[in-house]
Amino acid sequence: MTAACTRRELLLVFAASAARPQSAAKPIRGVFPIIATPFTEKKEVDWEDLVREVEFLGRCGVHGYVWPQLASEYWLLSKEERMRGMELLAKAARGRRPALVLGVQGPNTEAMLEYARYAETLGPDAMIAIPPTEAKTIDDFREYYRSLARVTKRPIFVQTSGGARGISPSIEVLVEMAREFPNLAYVKEEHAPIIPRMIQLTKHRPPIRGVFSGNHGKGWTYELRLGCDGTCPGAPLADVYVSIWDLYHANKKEAALDAFSKLMLLVNLDSQIPGTFQYLMKKRGVFKTTVSRQREISLTPEAIAEIEFNFAALKPWLKA
Repeated sequence: MTAACTRRELLLVFAASAARPQSAAKPIRGVFPIIATPFTEKKEVDWEDLVREVEFLGRCGVHGYVWPQLASEYWLLSKEERMRGMELLAKAARGRRPALVLGVQGPNTEAMLEYARYAETLGPDAMIAIPPTEAKTIDDFREYYRSLARVTKRPIFVQTSGGARGISPSIEVLVEMAREFPNLAYVKEEHAPIIPRMIQLTKHRPPIRGVFSGNHGKGWTYELRLGCDGTCPGAPLADVYVSIWDLYHANKKEAALDAFSKLMLLVNLDSQIPGTFQYLMKKRGVFKTTVSRQREISLTPEAIAEIEFNFAALKPWLKA
């Protein structure tokens, strides 16, 4: 059972969902950021900021958004928090153009199905699942996703990373599952070697319908050249990814490369300066804090100055 939404949350949801009419069919293609989970100073989920993030991503012009996944710190969320967050996001996304993708992963098939069945009642545009961490064989992997495909007819993203160590799907397994279940045909490819696997997946259309990347879209312009369908980056710079998508498809490829090169300078900072993305979410007026459950964040004046220096270079491509 999920906790009831507060009056304040419902007002925010109404404001977020009233902005645009809903399209009849939402294409699963383009920039699908992973929604970051905001936290209060006491490390409780900030539900107001979660809804505000939907509004922010809408202004960024994204084609869809995904929650919860690894970048959402999903493994540190309780079952109640995940259920409540899915409910709030489903209400906030209703009537908006971007497609909502709900993450329903669990350590095993039984746990995943509990999230999937609840997500199905909320009417998302698609679902995604990180592989089962308790899988012992590739057959466990197969049955996990087949069970999900039996619960919903909505598009399903198969993520190829984050599951049990040593249990990784071959291209043949992904194609086989897509043939058996036509909605199980979208792949978020994060298993090395990423680009060669993405190239192979694009050669199997149909049954494969969508080939997406993760890992902050670090191969974004190359992936676009290869005809891939989208990327699932972090939320703080979603509008820059959208700008690159727009420029590339307007045949302004040099401009897209210029934006991408400056974007990657800032993306790389998060590994050098942990907390860069949380700082950007607060700076951009989306989150009230830079708090994370995964790690303690304490930014020095020098670190902040470096983040600001790199962020300033991206201003021509910001939409929000």
